[in-house]
Amino acid sequence: MSLSDRLRAVFVETLELGEDVDVENLKYREIEQWDSLGHMTLVGAIEDEFDVQLDTEQVIDMSSFKVTLDMLSGMGVRD
Repeated sequence: MSLSDRLRAVFVETLELGEDVDVENLKYREIEQWDSLGHMTLVGAIEDEFDVQLDTEQVIDMSSFKVTLDMLSGMGVRD
């Protein structure tokens, strides 16, 4: 499973997204589920799934699926 697919699965499960949501173009606060509480829940799920520790700046910068994917790639997380 690719990094993108794994991250998509984390977003879908954590934010309880429906099939109709375009996860790849999702942005923070664009949907009701991705509010501040959903954001922190998502951060925890990402840290667990990819065995990483996000620092405060990364948590704040995590504003979209694409940004999160790029951030994980930049941290050396691979497929």
